Amino acid sequence: MSATAVHSLWTTAAEPITKIDAPKIEYGQLAPTLIIVGAAIVGILVEAVVPRKSRYYVQMFVSVVALAAAFAAVVALAADGYGTTKARIAAMGAIAVDGPALFLQGTILLAALVGLFTFAERRLDPVVHGNRVDSFAAQAASVPGSESEKAAVKAGFTTTEVFPLLMFAVAGMLIFPAANDLLTLFVALEVFSLPLYLLCALARRKRLMSQEAAVKYFLLGAFASAFTLFGIALLYGYAGSMSYATIAQVVDGTVQDVNPALADTMGNDALLLVGAALLVMGLLFKVGAVPFHMWTPDVYQGAPTPVTGFMAAATKVAAFGALLRVLYVVLPGLRWDWRPVMWAVAIVTMLGGAIVAITQTDIKRLLAYSSIAHAGFILAGVIATTPDGVSSVLFYLAAYSFVTIGAFAVVTLVRDAGGEATHLSKWAGLGRRSPLVAAVFAVFLLAFAGIPLTSGFAGKFAVFKAAAEGGAAPLVVVGVISSAIAAFFYIRVIVLMFFSEPRPEGPTVAVPSPLTITAIGVGVAVTLVLGVAPQYFLDLAGQAGVFVR
Repeated sequence: MSATAVHSLWTTAAEPITKIDAPKIEYGQLAPTLIIVGAAIVGILVEAVVPRKSRYYVQMFVSVVALAAAFAAVVALAADGYGTTKARIAAMGAIAVDGPALFLQGTILLAALVGLFTFAERRLDPVVHGNRVDSFAAQAASVPGSESEKAAVKAGFTTTEVFPLLMFAVAGMLIFPAANDLLTLFVALEVFSLPLYLLCALARRKRLMSQEAAVKYFLLGAFASAFTLFGIALLYGYAGSMSYATIAQVVDGTVQDVNPALADTMGNDALLLVGAALLVMGLLFKVGAVPFHMWTPDVYQGAPTPVTGFMAAATKVAAFGALLRVLYVVLPGLRWDWRPVMWAVAIVTMLGGAIVAITQTDIKRLLAYSSIAHAGFILAGVIATTPDGVSSVLFYLAAYSFVTIGAFAVVTLVRDAGGEATHLSKWAGLGRRSPLVAAVFAVFLLAFAGIPLTSGFAGKFAVFKAAAEGGAAPLVVVGVISSAIAAFFYIRVIVLMFFSEPRPEGPTVAVPSPLTITAIGVGVAVTLVLGVAPQYFLDLAGQAGVFVR
């Protein structure tokens, strides 16, 4: 055995570490996230301390106050110039405080607040044993149909843990688009995914279907997380750093002090390309783009409808924010490599979502495929790689999230003896039975279809304009064709509601409490305001469209 071989078995001790520097955290700039995390922790304590009868009201109060306070903190930061001139990297380089981060955080918080109202709705189901009930299982741990479940229903139990779970999900979503290093990105991904897996399994009606949805989401989500983590490991191996800025410099070749150990891997483009592909794959899964969309229809159909609405809106906002930051901040030097791939993904997503939606007979599955098509439209804005591309995506996400929550809130109102009547045949003649509910749903469908004077039109126009100016004109043509295909099935539902004979044994429309009325009202108001007078919000998104690096 040679001396060199023996020598490589040990290493000399480094200088002893005398003191570890305390991390410097800018609490003020991280206030929105910290408020939500604090509320989530308080929510857990409420479950432990407050008597069962009062928990619902206490949790509701804590959640609403926290979301409102966090939104106020976002507005204060934006007003103080952190979205534009004072944009910076906070928390030792872990989190970016800039325009896109603040805009997306504000959108997520408002969407969560509106979604929270649908979570708290307790007037839609008939009173059970003298107790009002919500959309969630009486006791999540009991086996569906078992004696313990019946006893829990009879005792009037409710799963008030949904409120802290919602807050944890929101906390992860706030960090996800603002993460400025790969480790923070992954931690945020898990923090918002795990509560969503749980929330999907908690439906009061159709428990088995709900649990099946949660298992599918969990397993496929675990795969996606594994891809993401593997991609992060390869990118770290390539650049020797988790920081977005350092990786971007290594990709561009502008890095200053190169560690000799890294000099070998930096030239290895295989690590970079495979790592970037795996990382983007994980993000596209969360967005619900084809071919990573397999989970969407089953999960949207099986999860409790309030959860579906919140998840469809807020997860898309957070995931697209993270995707934009990865592509624009970390991998701009790889643009020629990722753009053709994104072109392909956007085209199959737009066409796939629109074409498969035509065959759907369940309203929640139809909205799921519609959300896949919308992911394709938003990707067209991502591909533009211009400041207009960023601002158009931000605007589209804000517009889309409120339409989605409003549409799913309307779905909760149409009920028969088995709970929500989601089969399309049940919706026939709804416009004659309750014209107001059908008209509101028609407004949301027209916004999804991108009809003028709705927020959907303003959003699609902004995204397609940015894509065309960014040199992706063929993509816009595919987008317009997909929109036309999609318009067919949206308008088919409207025709079904207004021009079909109502069935004698058809479903009834439940009268909701002010909570759901508020959620639907906000959805309609945002849809019409962003459709009729979008300029102010487009300008706001334009000011917020610059990433800090």
